[in-house]
Amino acid sequence: MYFPPLLGNEWETLSPDSLNWCENKIEDFYTFLDNKNTKAFILLKDGKIVLEKYFDGFTQDSTWYWASAGKSMTAILTGIAQEEGLLDIDDPTSDYLGTGWTSAPADKEALISIRHQLSMTSGLDDAFSFACTSPGCLKYKADAGTRWAYHNGPYTNITKVIEAATGKTYNQYFFNKISLKTGITGLWVQLGFNEILFSKARSMARYGLLIQNNGTWKNTPVLSDAQYFNDMVNPSQNINKSYGYLWWLNGGESYMLPRSQTVFPGMISPDAPEDMFAAMGKDAQYLNIAPSKGIVFVRMGESPDTSLVPISFNNEIWHHINGLECAPNSTGEKIKNELHIYPNPVGDYLKIDIPENIGKYSLQVFDVFGKEIFRAENDLEIDVSGFLDGVYFLKLRSGKREWSNVFIKE
Repeated sequence: MYFPPLLGNEWETLSPDSLNWCENKIEDFYTFLDNKNTKAFILLKDGKIVLEKYFDGFTQDSTWYWASAGKSMTAILTGIAQEEGLLDIDDPTSDYLGTGWTSAPADKEALISIRHQLSMTSGLDDAFSFACTSPGCLKYKADAGTRWAYHNGPYTNITKVIEAATGKTYNQYFFNKISLKTGITGLWVQLGFNEILFSKARSMARYGLLIQNNGTWKNTPVLSDAQYFNDMVNPSQNINKSYGYLWWLNGGESYMLPRSQTVFPGMISPDAPEDMFAAMGKDAQYLNIAPSKGIVFVRMGESPDTSLVPISFNNEIWHHINGLECAPNSTGEKIKNELHIYPNPVGDYLKIDIPENIGKYSLQVFDVFGKEIFRAENDLEIDVSGFLDGVYFLKLRSGKREWSNVFIKE
């Protein structure tokens, strides 16, 4: 695996031709990204740059925010602090923040550990105040470990835990443990209650390369604790089976979304490799890592749609990557085995591109509460003009086989 030098802009490239990727398809892909308000896109293969494109006046030296994709950086910093013996993720959070960091009853607050913050299972009420970190905002909803809810407030307090445990500011610890060893540059900035990482796109790509290599930069260990690393990129609890320690995981049998308690069947990105995992943030700040393919990609930009964490757009990117090859394989045209829907987000009519050779099939649409609101047989288009704006789940059944996808009505 290739690693760029710690300093400077030198970074080896790999020709798309070596992957049998067609130039016209790449240009179509760039048009798609541009139309989705993308600022920067980088794709690495085994560490080398295959695709790098900037849009709308953005350049290699421009900085952008990671939004919640920065949570993944907090995950590795927590692991490093534990490896150094400065904290234990099974410690109660109150050991570092003091009692009363929430407004939960004392016995309920004492149940919350750093592990619960990492896995989004603090049990604090995400419906009351999503980002607020003040004790009055962090109200008891359920016992820690019994409820999964994507909740910024308890997460952000991990940065305070690390500062208390290390005696360093968050930026100092990030610089000493990450930047000096990897060349990853950036700055954590407090915006309201949130701590947001800003960096160049290539720094995010460097981070993807570090994670692809299991926490080691070339021959320099950054996180040596293999058990923690493995736990970080595997399901961290049995409620949302597609969430690790602040990383989104593909390949699970089900997943949950922010601001919802619905459990959706299937993978978060069915067009991506099953071993893909991702850092995802507001407005589609993406870092995807697919170890089996040797692929890392970065997408920075403005919002492509209206969702809090736009998961469906991430899958669309993989759909385009899968279509970059110039020619079908020697056995003829590849048989489609995925369910694709477009446009997404949708206003009036949702078009359905079904898998090939499936025969008769049924379609069902469910809302975020799991209630079926539409059913049809063998249709290739659904009139959603009467649906309320929001997130919906589409399921296609043919015999014993099932396919699923998520769309947004706006």
